[in-house]
Amino acid sequence: MPTSTAVLDVHGLHWATSAAVVESALTRRPGVTGVHANAANQTATVTYDSTATSVADLTNWVRECGFHCAGRSVPDHMCDPMSEPAGPPAEHPADHQVVGEHAHHAPATQHSPHEMMGHGGHAGMSMDAMVRDMRNRFLVALVLSIPIMLFSPMGRDMLGFHVPAPFGLRDDVFSFLLSLPVVFYSAWIFFDGAWRALRARTLDMMVLVAVAVGAGWLYSVAITFTGGGEVFYEAASVLTAFVLLGHWFEMRARGGANEAIRTLLELAPPMAVVIRGGEPVEVPTADVVAGDLLLIRPGAKIAVDGTVEEGASDVDESMVTGESLPVSKAAGDTVIGASINTTGTLRVRATNVGSDSVLAQIVAMVQQAQNSKAPGQRLADRAAFWLVLVALIGGTVTFLVWWSVGAGVQTALLFAITVVVITCPDALGLATPTAIMVGTGLGAKRGVLFKNATALETAARIDTVVMDKTGTLTKGEPEVTDLIAEAISEPELLGLVAAVEKESEHPLAAAIVRHATARGATAASATGFRNVPGHGATATVDGRRVAVGNRKLMVDEDVDVPAALMGRRDEWASTGRTAVLVAVDGRGVGVIALADAARETSAAAVRDLHDLGVQVVMLSGDNQATARRIADQLGIDTVIAEVLPGDKAAEIADLQKAGRKVAMVGDGVNDAPALAQADLGVAIGAGTDVAIETADLVLMRSDPLDVPIALRIGRGTLRKMRQNLWWAVGYNVIALPIAAGVFQPAFGLVLRPEIAALSMSGSSLIVAVNALMLKGLKLPAPPAAPSNPGPVTVTQ
Repeated sequence: MPTSTAVLDVHGLHWATSAAVVESALTRRPGVTGVHANAANQTATVTYDSTATSVADLTNWVRECGFHCAGRSVPDHMCDPMSEPAGPPAEHPADHQVVGEHAHHAPATQHSPHEMMGHGGHAGMSMDAMVRDMRNRFLVALVLSIPIMLFSPMGRDMLGFHVPAPFGLRDDVFSFLLSLPVVFYSAWIFFDGAWRALRARTLDMMVLVAVAVGAGWLYSVAITFTGGGEVFYEAASVLTAFVLLGHWFEMRARGGANEAIRTLLELAPPMAVVIRGGEPVEVPTADVVAGDLLLIRPGAKIAVDGTVEEGASDVDESMVTGESLPVSKAAGDTVIGASINTTGTLRVRATNVGSDSVLAQIVAMVQQAQNSKAPGQRLADRAAFWLVLVALIGGTVTFLVWWSVGAGVQTALLFAITVVVITCPDALGLATPTAIMVGTGLGAKRGVLFKNATALETAARIDTVVMDKTGTLTKGEPEVTDLIAEAISEPELLGLVAAVEKESEHPLAAAIVRHATARGATAASATGFRNVPGHGATATVDGRRVAVGNRKLMVDEDVDVPAALMGRRDEWASTGRTAVLVAVDGRGVGVIALADAARETSAAAVRDLHDLGVQVVMLSGDNQATARRIADQLGIDTVIAEVLPGDKAAEIADLQKAGRKVAMVGDGVNDAPALAQADLGVAIGAGTDVAIETADLVLMRSDPLDVPIALRIGRGTLRKMRQNLWWAVGYNVIALPIAAGVFQPAFGLVLRPEIAALSMSGSSLIVAVNALMLKGLKLPAPPAAPSNPGPVTVTQ
């Protein structure tokens, strides 16, 4: 079955429990295999069989639930100009929600017209518009609740005197008239939401609030039109006002949790300069297609992904990858859309646009992670459904019990409404999604991309990190690590050696030339260059015979190598370094050691992991001496050397059998089985597509220092999730018996519906604000550029 995943733009999810309505409705549709909706970012991730259904079908099904949906969407300035909207033209400004489709993170493929992507505009309201709408409904309810309260028995008791209703109306009739805008405008979203939930055959918070407000108001209407008596108009109106007030603040907090996505959405520039007919023309980025030639001036943002065809410059990619240092770009190099060209002018051929761009796929990955559910959230979702049922049954039982003991219909109904209101499971529904949104957003800002909520939760439990050596802890290319010169100065030695090695194509030769250049050595011209395969090279430099190579070459050239140099050569070779001898005019004058050098941040990463109480294991196919040298340099606990690629997964499994929670960090194709075997697979962003696809977590900066950052984010997020869940559960356990009047006979403790509404809304607000406090999590600052070429020992 060809499985695809789409993140849909779904608006109108006012409450955390509204997500369950979309999930319940879509799950029953043909071809849909999984749905995770998120009220915090107004999206839903849908996994489906692309041969059985389409995004257009999914969009229509969401609309049938009563919510707004524009299908998949990207910001207007990233649109594919050939795409067709999934629905009718937008009635409101674009909300700029970036989403994308991935088939198991495979490369994007062509879709039929009904699968084409919609744009950022949609018929629903943005989160900001929903917040304003919630505020307006609250203000209407608040303004009208005040006079309704004044003309109620409670108001008379509070004032100590009676204020007669105007126009000669009875108090309850006047309160009825004032309550009409409250019920049919302010509270209408409760009844509308309850209807959607019942149509989707589920129960959510809207059902409870609608029952509470509706029961109180309808009872009051019945009393008013049958002669008058004690009514609950003030309870229904104040209840509406307090619920709206709490959720107004809560929605503002939820909007803050989505800051990371909004930041990413604003990165891509709305306009691009394209070479058309030999002349630069400014066009909307949405009009750029693959194959266009773009002119990127200094200081300009690069509109789309592409390949440099002409020019050289340094490009700041930090806003996309988290890499703090500018990256040099020249002809043939790839550039990422939304990165900033800093110095030179570039001509770039567009390759990936719209949802195929790196930025769009990063946003899609983050949104899918935000919409996914941690194991604890799945349990909370089931509990929320049953809690609604318990509230409805509990309210009914409460009414019957109080009525049966002679409390009267009014008192019994008051307690019943209070039970229904205070048991609303909105805090339970918000407990983990808000924390997950903040956690994944924190990671995205640092180029740490969690693929799902389970990865975030697993990261918190990791106690062992296994790192592949080459390309992860090390740079994956040879580098000069040590140098000793005898009877000759270092600059002179490097100049002679560089003159010979620049004629060679060997990787070790290139490393020596790079080092000589970095040290400012001047390389003269070499003549008579001769490559000796497997042993080294010789040449004549400024009339001097220079030989660079191994011991065999020195013997063949009849070179006299001093014992001190040979001893240092043997010492370095015994620790896994490649030691190259240098001879001038038949006498040994130096030794240069090369090795796959550690990344500048590897040692700091190991220290940070140790500070977190995490054991670090290095996995390598190199011999024990080479692996041990790097391990000792970095302070790594355990070394597993001489491991064949196919055995890496078995080594991970052995650690797991010993009871360890293992994260595997790798970058190559041969790391993929180990990444899959590990509890948490971590792919270095510069690695292969296979490694990135298999992993649970991607480090965009290719920096091992981001591994402890990921674990810190995971631990902080899990801590907030647990705090929120305990609060949500504890609140209901304590509040329910109080609301039911259990303590009223003994202590006279009575909780009115209005106070219950304020308490319930306050509980949801506390959960959202507590999750937002995760933004204060202390993370190490990105490393600065190294101040020297590397750890080289020089002896003369």
